[in-house]
Amino acid sequence: MKFLYIVLISVLSSAAFAQQQKNSNLDLAITWQPLENNYLKDEQGLSKLTIKNVGKATLPKTGWKLFFNFIRMITPKTSNQSFEVAHLNGDLSCFTPAKNFEGLKPGESLTYEMLSNSWMVNTSDAPQGFYLVWDKTKEIVTFKAVAFVAPPDQKKFFRVGGDVETTPEMIYSANQNIADVSESKLTKVFPTPVGYTENGKTLTLTPNLSIGYEAGFENEANLLAQELGKLFDKKINVNKLSNVEPTISLLKSEAAHEAYTLNISEKGVVIKAGSSAGAFYGIQSLKTLIDPAAFASNKNKSLVLTGVDVTDAPRFGYRGFMLDVARNFQPKAQILKLLDVFALYKINTLHFHLNDDEGWRLEIPTLPKLTNVGAKRANLNGSGNTLQPAYGSGPYTDRLPGSGCYSKEDFKEILRYATARHIRVIPEIETPGHARAAIKSMDKRYQTFLAKGDKAAAEKYLLRHLEDKSVYRSVQKWNDNVMDVAMPSVYSFLETVTDDIIAMYKEAGAPLETIHFGGDEVPKGVWEQSPAFNALKQSDSNIKTTTDLWDYYFGKVSTMLKKKGLYLSGWEEVGLTKAIENGKSKWLVNDKFANQNVHVNVWNNLLGNEDLAYRLANGNYKVIISFVSTFYFDMAYFKKFEEPGFYWGGFTELDKPFSFIPYDYLKNQQKNYLGRQLSEKVLNEAEKLTANGRNNIVGLQGQLWSETIKNTDNLEYLLLPRLLALAERAWSKSPDWAEESNETKAKQLYGNSLSNFYNILGKRELKRLNYYAGGFNYRIPTPGLKVENGKVSANVQLPGFTIKYTTDGSIPTSKSLLYTQPVSANDQLVFRTFDHKANASSTSKPIK
Repeated sequence: MKFLYIVLISVLSSAAFAQQQKNSNLDLAITWQPLENNYLKDEQGLSKLTIKNVGKATLPKTGWKLFFNFIRMITPKTSNQSFEVAHLNGDLSCFTPAKNFEGLKPGESLTYEMLSNSWMVNTSDAPQGFYLVWDKTKEIVTFKAVAFVAPPDQKKFFRVGGDVETTPEMIYSANQNIADVSESKLTKVFPTPVGYTENGKTLTLTPNLSIGYEAGFENEANLLAQELGKLFDKKINVNKLSNVEPTISLLKSEAAHEAYTLNISEKGVVIKAGSSAGAFYGIQSLKTLIDPAAFASNKNKSLVLTGVDVTDAPRFGYRGFMLDVARNFQPKAQILKLLDVFALYKINTLHFHLNDDEGWRLEIPTLPKLTNVGAKRANLNGSGNTLQPAYGSGPYTDRLPGSGCYSKEDFKEILRYATARHIRVIPEIETPGHARAAIKSMDKRYQTFLAKGDKAAAEKYLLRHLEDKSVYRSVQKWNDNVMDVAMPSVYSFLETVTDDIIAMYKEAGAPLETIHFGGDEVPKGVWEQSPAFNALKQSDSNIKTTTDLWDYYFGKVSTMLKKKGLYLSGWEEVGLTKAIENGKSKWLVNDKFANQNVHVNVWNNLLGNEDLAYRLANGNYKVIISFVSTFYFDMAYFKKFEEPGFYWGGFTELDKPFSFIPYDYLKNQQKNYLGRQLSEKVLNEAEKLTANGRNNIVGLQGQLWSETIKNTDNLEYLLLPRLLALAERAWSKSPDWAEESNETKAKQLYGNSLSNFYNILGKRELKRLNYYAGGFNYRIPTPGLKVENGKVSANVQLPGFTIKYTTDGSIPTSKSLLYTQPVSANDQLVFRTFDHKANASSTSKPIK
């Protein structure tokens, strides 16, 4: 028997080895090409996958599943194709072999045509993250990233009439009105201060400079010394002010919070402020006065500063940025780097989106399952130990950006770093929707305690009723991502999470005034068949329908926060209630939480909600304007197939946030997300901001959702330089063009202002960001081109950048021909923009 056993083991091992060899030799190259939008005159897209076997092994007729992520629900174009398709949950789908699939031999390829349930516009719409799992062995085979092929017929690819791709000619036309302004005439402090005068003096800083500070400004003085020390490669002398006059003085004044004055003369630098925050912002202005080229070296011998007299104060006390690390994770080092650039441009709030359906990213010590399960994505094996792959994160649990979290110590380091730079961190715990990571984590906790026989402990933090038969589908196609707010255990969970967060802030010495509890995109159908909801209806006469659960839920959350000395923040839906008007569902301002210092981020200014921010502000909610069409930096810059980013809220070129008028935004932003003019009816009937409402606009906030962000370079490309437009609007006073009533004069003033802004970016700030805080991968604008009389003219959005070109069809490099004047047209011309560090834009080719 022993001999037979050994033989059997040997045979099985040989078979397993042979299977592994076979599997390792399987390789598929997958290409996606969109073909047509509005296919069969419906809002759907037709596209095709081409799958080629580029390995040495045959893909067999049966015995495997091919998983992938796709943000659309899909159906095969015809019923006789090679694969059956199944939507699993969220953006995860699966191919299995159809009966007519005969296998795919090395060198062979097949085409799969499919319909998706919405339009397609750019490469962000593509399926991604393909991997194969063998049915028997469960072994996984991964493949290279999907390749993209542009649609063959652009007209068929349009969503609506006039929905053209952005062409080089269109870019050229937009750039034509940008004046080249001499750097000597540019304001050298950014964002633009309230008052700025160059006094004709200069000051030369050397490594022997000294910094003196009055009581309360020690932290700011030391941070400045660190920055200057990096430029001189020497420790800078810092002392409390005494009889010895330092090179740079930080002095106390009666200035308002965050306000400061800055004087530079041949005698030295004097910054005066009434608060440490004001002193800090005076220092940031001082740093933007330093020649940007100096940041390329840590061995500067001297720094020559222009003499200035600056008086300054922010327009808005809330200047925020929301970063989503739930969909795709960003490591701690990147967060610290972002805090550096936020601080430089006087952004004072990081709204930290720490959880969503696809991930829970913050360690909660009392509930370790939240990150043990919710911070990991991998191929599902039935154990419940991870979340499913999303956004192409793949089958393995240890891979960024799908998996990852901040430990308690990581988070405290982030908090300390932010606090030292006068940036408050608002943690967002997204509820009750967008909560799948939390729900699945608590499901696993439930199973663990139940296995130990402790049913009470198992149910303590359960976030869904196990017998709930409610049917729903969220915008992101989840059918199990909403907390059951009728369950007491949900509130036990939220209070525990809140208490652990408060403890971390206390240990870090960081201020905490609010926690953001989300509130957006809860789908229809939730809770309707929940036993917990039915039980609550019996015990609480105020609860009659699931609609009543909204006020019930946020009422309890708000009360819980108030008891802990905090106020409630949320997305706009927290301040809204749905009603039927003229047979249509409409959002109305909810009086329930008005006048309670509830802060709402208003993102929706689309399709009938153009005035929503003003309605909420007039209705006594504290409003942070966070519009999708203006401040969602995950939107693509413009419509081009290769341009990364989403587009459902419109395209967000650099001038979009710059041109924003906070108290009268419909004055000059009168187009919808498709670029079409809003009707006179909409413009005339939109609610105007009242004097009281104006006082309730607390600030502006940019957003960066991370579905398309796979690494730090992707993040920085989408963030910059748009962050600087947000910073200008949030800090600087209302510009003259926004206050001017004469339309012709306002347009002229705006053109001058935009030109100055673009020159500041191209000649100063982006040159600085090539090196500041390690350097940033900002987006470099594509050249504009115009063909006329046999010549090709080129221009660029940002003066100070250069254009290089080739005449043989090759991609231009920094050594290619420098564009200085129109060149003779030919079919092989290729142009690119280059920055001061020889980084380059995407290519631009003249259209015949």
